[in-house]
Amino acid sequence: MFWSAALAADSTPRPTTIDDAQESATNAAGWVEENWSTWLSVGLRIALILVIAFVLRSVVRRAITKLIDRMNRTAQAVDGTALGGLLVNVERRRQRSAAIGSVLRSVASFLIMGTAGLMILSALEINLAPLLASAGVAGVAIGFGARNLVTDFLSGVFMILEDQYGVGDSIDAGVASGEVIEVGLRVTKLRGDSGEIWYVRNGEVKRIGNLSQGWATAAVDVQVRADEDLDRVRAVITQVGVDMAKDEPWNERLWEPIEVLGLDAVYLDSMVVRVSARTMPGKALGIERELRWRIKKALEEAGIPLVGRPPEAALDTGAADPSAGVSAPSALGNPDSPQSQAASAIPPPAPAAAPPPVQK
Repeated sequence: MFWSAALAADSTPRPTTIDDAQESATNAAGWVEENWSTWLSVGLRIALILVIAFVLRSVVRRAITKLIDRMNRTAQAVDGTALGGLLVNVERRRQRSAAIGSVLRSVASFLIMGTAGLMILSALEINLAPLLASAGVAGVAIGFGARNLVTDFLSGVFMILEDQYGVGDSIDAGVASGEVIEVGLRVTKLRGDSGEIWYVRNGEVKRIGNLSQGWATAAVDVQVRADEDLDRVRAVITQVGVDMAKDEPWNERLWEPIEVLGLDAVYLDSMVVRVSARTMPGKALGIERELRWRIKKALEEAGIPLVGRPPEAALDTGAADPSAGVSAPSALGNPDSPQSQAASAIPPPAPAAAPPPVQK
């Protein structure tokens, strides 16, 4: 039954005689003979395009990988030297180079394979004008629908290429601030001061303040009394800076000697001395705290009083007057005095007597 149904469904005309079958075979052979060269030419062209595309893609990806490895070896060579201290650390350069390599490899593969696909369609004599027009319209529609995603991606690519920040940097991105724990092409993850994690879209970042690149400045204000000897104060603070620059680990974190800039403000009872030092990026806060600690101890050892503590002579004010808390005598204290009677409340009037009854 199944075989008969299959034969009935096959509506292809079949030759009924040997002559018709021979004629059909001759026509088919002639058609193949006429077109086999075209098929072979097109097939060879497509195969050649694919081989060239794959070989070129492999060569370009390998070249990008070698370039990234060379960048990492250069970073490892300067790590631990004086030049390496001015550059970003090795781990950050490795992550940045890996991200750049991934982006470049993806772009190269897309361009090479996309061009090969268009060449194959052209070899098959397919009209590319409607296809390109449709792709253009679809690209515009997708661009309008996913413009935020495209903005985030492009912003992330330029952030990585320009090395605006990296993992471990402390940045102020406007919408959030903290330490960078992950850099992506679409989202950057920050850890705030309280431990919270912020997910910041790269397209939303309008400005970036990197607190971990180049160098930082540690500034400390030392407030002393207005009658202190400024030369003596300068000498004490300068010695503190010299001693601190010799101790570990401050000798590596201080990139320049501690400098006393001078008076920052002068008041009637005090004056402010500004102290500054150029430090390793990201270490300014710790150096400021240590510097305040050392300056306070040095000032106390030098006999320089702290600001706000009055002199010892001003502290001796003598015994208090016992009559200072006694109130002055008052006339209102005597209830029989005219002043007390005049200030007393007026008594209410007495009620009127009822009229006598009328006799009849």
